[in-house]
Amino acid sequence: MSEAPLRIGVIGAGMIAVIHADAIRRCPMAMLVGIMDRGTGKGVQIAPECAPRHADNLEAFIARSDIDAVMVASPSGSHLEAGLCAAAHGKHCLVEKPMEITPARVDTLIEAHRRAGTMLGGIFNTRYTEGARLLKQACEAGRFGHLTHASAVGPWWREQSYYDESNWKGTWVHDGGGALMNQGIHSIDLLQWLMGEEVASVCGHIATLAHARIEVEDTGTALLRFESGALGTLALTTSVWPGHFRTITIGGTDGTAVLADGNLLHWAFREETAHDDAVRARLLQLPGAGVGASDPSAGVDSDGHLAALTEFVAAVRSGQAPLVDGQEARKAVAIICAVYASSRQQGAPVNV
Repeated sequence: MSEAPLRIGVIGAGMIAVIHADAIRRCPMAMLVGIMDRGTGKGVQIAPECAPRHADNLEAFIARSDIDAVMVASPSGSHLEAGLCAAAHGKHCLVEKPMEITPARVDTLIEAHRRAGTMLGGIFNTRYTEGARLLKQACEAGRFGHLTHASAVGPWWREQSYYDESNWKGTWVHDGGGALMNQGIHSIDLLQWLMGEEVASVCGHIATLAHARIEVEDTGTALLRFESGALGTLALTTSVWPGHFRTITIGGTDGTAVLADGNLLHWAFREETAHDDAVRARLLQLPGAGVGASDPSAGVDSDGHLAALTEFVAAVRSGQAPLVDGQEARKAVAIICAVYASSRQQGAPVNV
């Protein structure tokens, strides 16, 4: 496989597209060549160094001969259209979370890229913080003993204007959901990734409690049952003013750790190692208001996206699936949709 930089076009020109563009510029293995903005002109503002060729036409843009891959940063419910178009033109595809808004739509994307022989990957940038990586290593090393419980808490806030100023946020068709599908999906992905096992079933409830003019939930809770029998809980909102940092708790018979955004609130194991004091000294701290807790752009940088992109380009070069491939990106979507289905059934258990 050529070592030349992967030439990438970005689909979408909203806030997250700025992060995608920055990640591409920072990656020596990639090159930003264009932004498709559906003719709004925002692409030129984000990337003035790129010629706005076919920026108003999805298919013509993806078909450009100078594009090897696309990063999809458009509204969630439009990821399928962009991903299928990429597969049809033989282009690799890296998709912002959620990969799509239902498991069936994700499956369609997976199959299209399998048939095309192109690479499909998803972005979950919160996996790449030092705290998350250390916690994953501890899980894989069995330091928690028998895993018994996991929880994800994200008490966030969004002003009504956040939804009113967009024609897609807060809608089922374009956003696919609210506090779970848009904001909480990062915490849900981290929870299932850290546990290292499938969620078997959920019992959930969602509600819209603080926003008058949205279709989707601003508050969601759920009980999770993992395949091992371990239990988990979700409490994810955009209805709690002023919002604060997210936490992920992993616990078992030999240890407990609490991740707060990228830092740690707790790190304790029955069997200590020589490195535990150093981990606590470096990462045990209160993270303040929290990344994105009340402002979707606050504290957001491109570090996690750069890490995801770097892994993806390496996968394209090697021909091996990226760590977050279509199947891996599907897991959080499936859990969320099961919570929605359970809520429609008054909290009855739903298999994932």
